[in-house]
Amino acid sequence: MRENYIVGNWKMNQGLKDIKDFFGVLKSEKFKANCHYWIAPQALHLPFCLEMINNTNFKIGSQNLCFETNGAFTGEISSKAIKELGCHFSIVGHSERRSIYKESYEDLKKKTQQALDQNLVNIFCIGETLEEREAGKTIDIVKTQLTESLSGIKGLNPKNFIVAYEPVWAIGTGKTASPEQAEEVHSEIRKILSSLSLSGDETSILYGGSVKPGNVKELMSQTNIDGALVGGASLKPNDFRALCATFGE
Repeated sequence: MRENYIVGNWKMNQGLKDIKDFFGVLKSEKFKANCHYWIAPQALHLPFCLEMINNTNFKIGSQNLCFETNGAFTGEISSKAIKELGCHFSIVGHSERRSIYKESYEDLKKKTQQALDQNLVNIFCIGETLEEREAGKTIDIVKTQLTESLSGIKGLNPKNFIVAYEPVWAIGTGKTASPEQAEEVHSEIRKILSSLSLSGDETSILYGGSVKPGNVKELMSQTNIDGALVGGASLKPNDFRALCATFGE
């Protein structure tokens, strides 16, 4: 049975006061048990967030990790260090990492393996640009992103691997794929995962791309959408509460 998730990717946002206020509001919230509630803050805030989630249902993870366990990689963050802190997951392959920092398929393959080797759940991001969608290449693009990055990975299974479909044209733009568009791609992703010997029927697939309280319910009502990877709408506690309430209705 697939699990449901609301994952907040805070990107390079939130100061210490913001974080304290966020968890201060939500600390006593009684979230439903049929969904997981995760937050990925900036790397230097991981210890503070881990301290703040005591006695809550939240789990904390990293937005990124290095493709090596240790060594001369100034400014990077090690999967081993992430795990030692007490983090639960890591995001790999976000479109901003691919486009701004030019992460290659080989980089993403190594990062995925690093996460799995340290028993971190891997949230693997895929998605097409507007030009690729308009050219009818969406399925080809997500298939390439998955196959090129996951072939040869050891230890991959639906318990430690989550896919996040985030059409690049919908991230931070206010545009959102229609529920029907998102559902169509999620359905195809399941077929691709099965072709890679990873059970598509059992793997959770999240949608990301301008998800907010006003559209989350319709998106999450789709058969193949198991939750959301959320950016801006995860920064404010009341918005995050509204997103999470979708799975309590």
